[in-house]
Amino acid sequence: MTGRERILATLNREPVDCIAYDLGGTDCSSVHVVTYRKLRALLGLPEKNIRCGCLIQLVAETDRDVQDALEVDAEALFFGSRETKLWRTPFGLELVVPARFAVEDLPDGSSVVHNAEGVVTYRRARNAYYFDPAAAPLAKVTSAAELDAFDALFERWDYSAVYDEPIDVLAARAKKQYQSTTRAVVALWRCHYLQAGQLMRGFEQFFVDLAENQDLVDAILAKLHRAYMTRLDAFLQALGPWIDIVFLTDDLGTQQTGLISLNMYRTMIFPYIAELVAKIKAAGKKVVMHSCGAVAEFIPSLIEMGVDALNPVQVSARGMNPRDLVRRFGRDIAFWGGGCDTQHALNARDPGIVRADVRRRLEEFGSDAHLVFTQVHNIQYDVPPENILAMRDEFWKHARNSAATTTR
Repeated sequence: MTGRERILATLNREPVDCIAYDLGGTDCSSVHVVTYRKLRALLGLPEKNIRCGCLIQLVAETDRDVQDALEVDAEALFFGSRETKLWRTPFGLELVVPARFAVEDLPDGSSVVHNAEGVVTYRRARNAYYFDPAAAPLAKVTSAAELDAFDALFERWDYSAVYDEPIDVLAARAKKQYQSTTRAVVALWRCHYLQAGQLMRGFEQFFVDLAENQDLVDAILAKLHRAYMTRLDAFLQALGPWIDIVFLTDDLGTQQTGLISLNMYRTMIFPYIAELVAKIKAAGKKVVMHSCGAVAEFIPSLIEMGVDALNPVQVSARGMNPRDLVRRFGRDIAFWGGGCDTQHALNARDPGIVRADVRRRLEEFGSDAHLVFTQVHNIQYDVPPENILAMRDEFWKHARNSAATTTR
C-alpha cells in the first residue's frame, strides 16, 4: 500500500498491510524546530533554514528529504504567505516565517508578536521555546450587540492575516503537493470552538461565561461558526480534490478530567462543531480531531459527529489507556498517536526507555486497533534526536515489519 492508501484504510477501519506511521503530518505530531535541526544532522541531511510550520508552538514544517528518510505515510498542507523572511531567533536558529509575522526580540531575551494594529498578541518568555497568548481581543465585551465591531477578527480567526497567500495560489500549491506524493495530505484548518472562546475572552473569563453568560457564549460561537462555514465552502471548492484529511483541533481535557462537563460540551459546543464536521464529511474528506488530555468521555460525541480519528491518545492522562479505549471505541474510531509517551519516555537520556515505551504502547493498542503510529503530541525541544530514531526503529521492528500485523 502507498502511505495514502494505508492512512485512508486505517481511518476507514479497514485492513492494512502494516500500521501507518506519521511524524510531521500534522502540527500536533511534529517536531520542535530546535530538535528538528538536530534530527536533520543525525539523518545526514544538509543544513538549511527551517520553515516554521506553527508560529506559536514553533514546530517545523518537515521537508521531503526528512519525510523520505523516515518513510512516513502523511504530510501536512500548511497555510502560506506571499513573502517570507528569516527570523534569527534568540535561541540560535534562523527560521523561515511569513513576512507579516511581526516578531520583535527584546533586550532581555524575550520576544513579542504584534498584530496589524500594533497590539502585542503573543509573548515568548526569556529562555523559552514557545509563545503564549498575551491579549484577549473580546475581553471587554459585555453583550452580543458589541460583536459586530469585530467582524474582521471573526473572519480571519484560525486563518491569521500573516498567511496572505491568495486562495487560488494555495489551491495550485496544494495540487502540486498532492500530485507529487503518495502520502496522505492533511489540511491543517484548525477551526477551534472551545479554544477560540478561551483565546478571545481569556481562559478564566470564558469558563465564567460558559457558566453565567451563555447568551454571550452562544453569540460568539454562532458568529465564529458562520465565518468557519463560509471559509470551508471556499476551501473545499478550491482545494477539495487535493487533500485527503482535514485536521481540526479543540482541546477538551486536562491531565485528570475534561475542561468542561460533558453536558456543557453537548449543549454549548457540540451543535456547532458537529455541523462543521458534517460539511467536511459530505465533501468526502476524512476528519481527524486533536484533543489532548483525559477525553475518554467525549469520544462517543466525536464518533456521533463523524470524526474518523482522535489525535492523540495522551497515554499519561487519566482514563486514556489504549487497551481500554480500543475495547470501548475501537470499532467506531481510529487513533492517531499514543505510540510513545512524550512526558515520561521520549525525552529520556536512555533510548532504551523509548524503545520499551514503544513496545508497551503497541501491546496496549493490540491487533484490533486502527492506529496511525506517532508519539503523543509534538516532539519537544529537549528530546535527543537519537530518541526519535529509536522510536521509529522499535516501531518498525515490532509492527511495521511484522507479518503478524499485515492481515488484521
